[in-house]
Amino acid sequence: MAVRGLGVRLGGVPVVRGVDLDVSDGEWVTIIGPNGAGKSTVLRAVGGLVAYTGNVELDGVDVAALSRRDRARTVATVMQQPVVPPGMRVIDYVLLGRTPYIPPLGRESASDLSVVDEVLAALDLESFAGRRLDTLSGGERQRVFLARALAQGGRILLLDEPTSALDIGHQQEVLDLIDRLRGERGLTVLSTMHDLSIAGEYADRMVLLDDGIVVAAGAPREVLTEELLAKHYRVRVKVIAGEHGPLVVPVRERHTG
Repeated sequence: MAVRGLGVRLGGVPVVRGVDLDVSDGEWVTIIGPNGAGKSTVLRAVGGLVAYTGNVELDGVDVAALSRRDRARTVATVMQQPVVPPGMRVIDYVLLGRTPYIPPLGRESASDLSVVDEVLAALDLESFAGRRLDTLSGGERQRVFLARALAQGGRILLLDEPTSALDIGHQQEVLDLIDRLRGERGLTVLSTMHDLSIAGEYADRMVLLDDGIVVAAGAPREVLTEELLAKHYRVRVKVIAGEHGPLVVPVRERHTG
């Protein structure tokens, strides 16, 4: 994936300005930045969910030249709070991922059902197939959202805060699952994340966004520095070496009196 000069205006206000980023095949790149930096907007633009200026290329092909169906067969997006129709069952929701392959006014084929069965098995969701999504835990629902994305058959996953509202156990479960699937299926991942330590554990590279522009990019150890985080997050932190990446620890400000 190659993004050049990406710009997005919402309500006439520029929220993303001239963003450049690259994601190689099989790589996991995570966009970080303070609230309002434009992280989710970049993801939505790449996924074709919001109008943009600039260029987004997949394997050298401008996505603007692709039909919606072809783009959906290449890129799958999991937003923070996907819209789920009330009472929808897990299997029906995952089947929505096959929409780009079903002709207008047509029905899912045996091949589509086979793909869904395979994805449910891969994510250990077979026993949940007949359950309603609103009866599942946060971690279980997140796995279902991933299942729908995988059912699309795309090689690129766009994940907007994939662990938001999950406890630390479910965060690790979901991120380990994404990492495993990336290796098994040759997926390329572009994500946004708030938790900097967890982001640094899993990302191959990171992009720091502030006020709609890229202010730093590189390996986690190059982006998660005390100086950069102090400047762009306006906080005092201590960065220490972790097993797989830097760990970011907030430093308490002590008050006297």
